[in-house]
Amino acid sequence: MTQAVELLEGWETTRVIADKGYDAQSVLDHVASMGAEAVIPPKSNRKEQRDFDKGFYKERHLAECFFNKLKQFRRVFSRFDGLGRNYLAFVQFASVMIWLR
Repeated sequence: MTQAVELLEGWETTRVIADKGYDAQSVLDHVASMGAEAVIPPKSNRKEQRDFDKGFYKERHLAECFFNKLKQFRRVFSRFDGLGRNYLAFVQFASVMIWLR
């Protein structure tokens, strides 16, 4: 959570989807200053519970499942390739293999 604001710098988006770990007021304020909607579920111990769009949050699950499938390729999770372009090429190849299943 400490790097969330720095990661969001320079991006233009309409929504930021994240898990409960990013439910900090500093992150929520930064997302609001970007003009985006924060689709982050509130922590259970938050004093003021807030609403979030559960429909869009379900899309995060699809991305998480995809990355889980992608990490089943040993070459992706261990990063054997020294060059970034070769790594990206194999990630794209593995993505196509997952899509074709």
